[in-house]
Amino acid sequence: MKTITEVLTNIVSNAFDQCGYDRHLGKVKLSNRPDLCQYQVDGAFSGAKIYKVSPMIIANAVLNILKKNKIFSSVTVANPGFINLSLSDMFLVDFVNDMFYDNDLGIPQIGLNQTIVIDYGGPNVAKPLHIGHLRSAIIGEAIKRIARATGYKVVGDIHLGDWGMPIGLIIAELEERINELSWNDIKQKISIDTLNEVYPLASKKSKEDPAFKKKAQKIVHKLQNGHDEYISIWKRIVQVSVSDLKQIYKKLNVEFDLWNGESDSEKYIPQLIDILNEKKLLYKNLGALVVDVTELDDTEPIPPIIIKKSDDSNLYSTTDLATIIQRQKEITPNKYWYVVDNRQSLHFKQVFRCAKKAELVSKDTEFEFLGFGTMNGKDGKPYKTRDGGVMKLDDLLKIAKYEALVKSQTSHYVVPDEKQRNENAEKVSIAAIKFGDLINNRSKNYIFNLEKFLATDGKTGSYLLYTISRINSIQKKANINFEKYKLTSFYSNDERQILLNIVSIGDVFKTAILEKSPHYICESAYQIALSFSKFYNSTKILSEKSEYKRNSWIALIFIVRTFLLKHLNVLGIEPVDHM
Repeated sequence: MKTITEVLTNIVSNAFDQCGYDRHLGKVKLSNRPDLCQYQVDGAFSGAKIYKVSPMIIANAVLNILKKNKIFSSVTVANPGFINLSLSDMFLVDFVNDMFYDNDLGIPQIGLNQTIVIDYGGPNVAKPLHIGHLRSAIIGEAIKRIARATGYKVVGDIHLGDWGMPIGLIIAELEERINELSWNDIKQKISIDTLNEVYPLASKKSKEDPAFKKKAQKIVHKLQNGHDEYISIWKRIVQVSVSDLKQIYKKLNVEFDLWNGESDSEKYIPQLIDILNEKKLLYKNLGALVVDVTELDDTEPIPPIIIKKSDDSNLYSTTDLATIIQRQKEITPNKYWYVVDNRQSLHFKQVFRCAKKAELVSKDTEFEFLGFGTMNGKDGKPYKTRDGGVMKLDDLLKIAKYEALVKSQTSHYVVPDEKQRNENAEKVSIAAIKFGDLINNRSKNYIFNLEKFLATDGKTGSYLLYTISRINSIQKKANINFEKYKLTSFYSNDERQILLNIVSIGDVFKTAILEKSPHYICESAYQIALSFSKFYNSTKILSEKSEYKRNSWIALIFIVRTFLLKHLNVLGIEPVDHM
């Protein structure tokens, strides 16, 4: 289904064409003066430069044709040449009904027959998730879901860090603790608590003890070259760690199609080296094997990408490139999107250039780095615990759930069942955290304010859940089967605004996927909820005497509920029945 602006652009373009002007001048966009009109066309200004006439002459000629079209309730021209459009009420009703009954809810399927690999999450095994892992997980999940909603086939890969220095540090520390215990005994005793205790200690020791750090580096090298005992202990570490990771990501409603790690690409590294050698790209620099990735139009120096360190060990760049070879064999995507902290931009620029230079992918394969900013505290600095440490993600989720539970006790409606109260609190807290993050442009830093995010008024996830629960209350109170009703007309400006917000959804999703930014979906959901609340507060829906009017309103609230749930779903937010 075409978006509303695509439909209107086609109509206006035809009008320009009929007047003898280039049809590309007929592009329609949302009005920046909603007090004057709903949509606007600025093409007369460009046309004036091309055809050497006044913009008003072009605009008025187009106006005379558009005025004959019944889909517009108003077509006007404003100095110095703006064409202002407003839609007829029946056209709005019909377009919303078309969207509602469309299999894709009016969301344009621009990604059909294309496959994307989205690389997001990226935690290291054996290390507890902290709040720094939050943004990659929830932004990546939202982008993945938006891509699927717009027709793409999407494969989400967590790409675990399971093959590098953190593993070496843990094994080195465990090795120093063996004493009378065998490796098998040590392996059996490993738990998530063990890993959470051992890694910070080993990490600190490596910074203070050069010999210990060197030992860990040697272990990594031996591990990556198939050392039996180290492989055995590594497998246990990964097993325990991944089990814990899955529990936390499940709380966040984040799902990965692949749980591959750096280790899965290990077998493709020899092939990578062969390819780079065959193409004469690999050379030695200070003992390391590197590839030059500079380009003629670079405005700043781009250092060579290191493929092998001087001790023959691998780096993230090595495994990232080997992973591309693996994905080409197993998936062959059209696009690669990496959802990673902004600070990794140089690394991925090097990786993408090397992959293209080495022809690991076809020329038309797209790589894109989707960087994001930091999550900061109220002081504007990266979010910390009260004692200044980095907060564990699981601790943050527990705090948020507790605050949501406390807040629910002050609600006018308290869920009587304790189990249901806990489930609601978890959903509300996750909605608050996710929406509070995703409403921001992903590339920007933002202030994490849990109290604000949990508010049931304002631009929050809690407000969206509260709006859904209001609709659920209407349905239960009147025992309504929503599906029996159809929108036939509307009766107020509040209803008109709801419909205008809904008809914009196709354009919103299209923009969101083209810019890979979920904040457009958040804003759209909020505007729909806000306009619905104004209608809800000013309308006695169930007590309305006119059956015709009441039935149309019931259809409208079902439509609102359906589209809000779609927005929440692509944001990875689960609704609650009542709040």
